[in-house]
Amino acid sequence: MRTPVGVAVASVVIMAALWSFSPREAQSIPTIPDMVDRMQLNSIARSGAGLVAGGELGYLMLSRDQGLTWQPAVLPAQRQALITQVAFADAATGIAVGHEGWILRTTDGGRSWQEQAFDRKDGEPLMSVARLPSGRWMAVGAFGRALASDDDGKSWRRLALAAVEDRHLNRIAASGDGRHWLIVGERGLVLRSGDGGESWETVTPFYAGSFYGAVHLGKSTWVVHGMRGNVFRSTDDGRSWVKSTLPAPVSLLAHGLGTDGRLLLAGQGGMVVASDDDGASFKVVQAGGRATLTDMTQLRSGDWLFASDRGLKRDISIAPTPSTSAAAAQPNQGPSQ
Repeated sequence: MRTPVGVAVASVVIMAALWSFSPREAQSIPTIPDMVDRMQLNSIARSGAGLVAGGELGYLMLSRDQGLTWQPAVLPAQRQALITQVAFADAATGIAVGHEGWILRTTDGGRSWQEQAFDRKDGEPLMSVARLPSGRWMAVGAFGRALASDDDGKSWRRLALAAVEDRHLNRIAASGDGRHWLIVGERGLVLRSGDGGESWETVTPFYAGSFYGAVHLGKSTWVVHGMRGNVFRSTDDGRSWVKSTLPAPVSLLAHGLGTDGRLLLAGQGGMVVASDDDGASFKVVQAGGRATLTDMTQLRSGDWLFASDRGLKRDISIAPTPSTSAAAAQPNQGPSQ
């Protein structure tokens, strides 16, 4: 049975942080007081109700005050399964996925959730979920598993993806206009779509390790990030890739785009690196501690909120670059996919 192996391998890919890093000029990141300051949390999403976070023991929580306080969401049953990602299609409708093939759906911005699928015996971990422009939801996960829903997340069916084999699929990501998509996974797997996720093609391999995330930076520029500080950049919508310059070989699991235009990547050892040149090169802006940062979002105040394997953490030390315009727009408070 492959499920125990999948649970071990796909545990939010945090266990892939195999390299240690000795931080320079390290600063501790203060934790947020509450029950969330010690839990493993893997995903932060925005909805019309506020911020929604998910993680260990099947917890889904909601904050109405920009992450200062949190309350548990209403769930039909408290499963002992890890939540790996939460995504919203609009202010109200969202999907959460996790281990044991767990799928939950909300229609009230994350206040309450309904279980759509759970298979303790044969359910392999689901790692990422998103809604395509067609209205179809798509979820991907361990051992090449891909699922689709054509009724807004109520029911799900297997979806075949060519050339994936048994490789873990770690993240699905969209361009700003929803036309171009990437799926990234282990053993250097990158799939790309130029038709809103209706069809997929395998990109010629350019790296042998795992990728944990992908982010679109506008026009035809993408960045993918993964194990041991391996970050690559494409300027032709994922057809070809060039390695970016990074100062430390640590696994990078999360990304965020700041109001100052910088791309931030975060991961092992509390490290956050930033790029001012659309992902071509990065510098360390924060490091220190034992936490592995798994997701991130910028708050209205400009602070960054991080999910980690040691709880939620707020960081006020990552200041914008001096060139940042005073008229920079406030971060998007709408749903994120």
